[in-house]
Order: sequence, then structure tokens, then C-alpha cells
Amino acid sequence: MTVSQPIYRIESLVHRYHSDPVLAVDRLDIEPASILGLVGPNGSGKSTLLKLMAFIFRPTQGRILFDGKPAFPFDESVRFLVTLLTQDPYLMKRSVFKNIAYGLKVRGTREDWGPPVHDALAMVGLDPDTFARRQWDELSGGEAQRAALAARLVLKPRVLLLDEPTASVDAASSELIRAASLRARSEWGTTLVIASHDREWLYDVCDEVIHLFKGIPTGTGRSNMVFGPWVPDENGYYMKPLGDGIRFTVSAPPKADATAFIDPAAIRIFDSAETQKGANIAFVNGTVTRITSEKQSGNLFADVRAGSLRLVVRVDESHLAAMTLHRGWPVTLAYRPDSIRWL
Repeated sequence: MTVSQPIYRIESLVHRYHSDPVLAVDRLDIEPASILGLVGPNGSGKSTLLKLMAFIFRPTQGRILFDGKPAFPFDESVRFLVTLLTQDPYLMKRSVFKNIAYGLKVRGTREDWGPPVHDALAMVGLDPDTFARRQWDELSGGEAQRAALAARLVLKPRVLLLDEPTASVDAASSELIRAASLRARSEWGTTLVIASHDREWLYDVCDEVIHLFKGIPTGTGRSNMVFGPWVPDENGYYMKPLGDGIRFTVSAPPKADATAFIDPAAIRIFDSAETQKGANIAFVNGTVTRITSEKQSGNLFADVRAGSLRLVVRVDESHLAAMTLHRGWPVTLAYRPDSIRWL
């Protein structure tokens, strides 16, 4: 049986800005035609990772293999195969048609540019007969972002990197950008890597989601992250007040402002009316805000609002047999404080 080679293999990567480390990835493999999501707070290294994968600049340390071979900025082997769409669209001061055709021109494509440009415009929901003639400054924000995406799709890239592609556009443009991106994978086998705060979209379409925090991959995007400061409680643990008399209890943190991580599978969910007993168990009362199913695993997850905190819980089938979950449903979450990981 032939095993497919990762389209990306990232090894021992460290990147610094002005001597400050902003990204550290020991190992990351990305399979061809897969969809990888990147989540994390602002400043977590998502955009830096995408720029490195786009071969815009070299990592300070480590290497990035593309199709099993080291690749670097301006390499002909990746120049037209990998393309990045940034959050703020960049269009040159010329017509929409010339913006989209520019990549074909640089690539040296000799055939008529009209059909591929029109196809790319139609793919992002812009009428070719109307928008091809427009100038760059005659577009709304959503139209400019879609035109910028069309300029990348016209190349039928092997890899499409998207940095917050729907963050600054209206709902209609957002949906068209999503549909066009997914169509690239279904029609051409394009690999997608998407950095977004829209977790619902990522969980719905991605084969895998990675959580970045302070430049370090910390597990799947479903991980719960709780910031300090932490104060001692009366039971020998530490806790963070969440408001309304609710607290989140943890084991001893390495420092007062450490960040706690807890896996959704480490939390059990019960009807709030039930009283659960157990040694070394912490409880948090909250309200269900959303129920979602993970595409790849089929696992069911509940988003629970507990005071000022949102927690994600993996719901076991045994729990579903014993209770019914709906949006707005009051629940009690139970977990062991020693299941906390610290960063």
C-alpha cells in the first residue's frame, strides 16, 4: 500500500522577531487535500505560521519541507503552488480583471486570460460581466476580499492559506468566501490551512484544528484555556472567581498568572439538579449555549457558559442516554483539578 507523503513537514521550527521567540513548532505534518484550522488568541503566532508556510520568509531555526523537499522564499518549486490570502485584502491600482490576471501573467500563461478570470470571479460570487471592468477602488470591503481570493483561485493552487478570511466582511461575503475555498479542495484537491476566530466554521469543515498559544501548539482547538490570576481557596486548592458566586478550581499553579488548559474529555456534564459526589472533584454550574458535532470524529460537544467563562465539554453517549441537552439548559460540570495542564 502506498502511503501519501505530507505536503508540508515542519521540523524543529523556531521563529523570532527582534530576538523574541514568537513561534516554536517541534513537528507538524499536513496531508495533501486536507483542511487544517488554526485557532488561538491574537498574538499566538497564527499569522506568522501562515507566512512561513507561504515561504514569504525563512524561519529563524528549523526547516519546512514541501512535498518532501526543503523550500525557501522565491523558490520556483513553490512560487505558484502556494498562495496566501491575508485578512486585509491587497489589490493593485488597476482593474479587477488585471488584478486577477496578474498571477497568470507572472506565471507566463500564454492562453487567453478571459475564461479563467471570469471563472474565478464567478467562483467567489462576483458577476464577471459587471466586476471585471471595475477599478480596485470601486469595490466594497467584502467585494475586495472576494476579488483578492479570486486572484488566488485563478492559479488553482495546491495550497491555499487563509488568514482570518471572513473577519472583516459582511455575512453574505463571508459565506461566499467559505464556499469558494471549500470548492477549491473538492475540485482541485487544494490543501487549505485556515486561521480564524470563527471556531464553529473551523470545527464544521476542518479535518484537524490546532490551538496555538504564545507560539506553541497546545493541542486541538477544543482545548479549554483559562487565564489567571489564581488565588488560594479554603480547601487547599487554587481558584479563579467567575462571577455570580461561580469559581473555577485548579491544582497549585506554577505561578499566580499561569494559564490553565483542560481537555474537553476531562470534564463530565450532568443535569444541574443532580448532586455528584467524589473525592478531589471540582464542580462548576453553567448554562449550555451551543451543541456541535465534530466532523472528523463525530464527537458531540457542548459549549457551556459559567459566569465569565466559556467551557467546551465532550459529551459521552452514556450521558446523552441519561439527560437531554438544549441551548439554555442548566448543567453542572465536574472535573478533577489535577487534570489541569499549565503553560
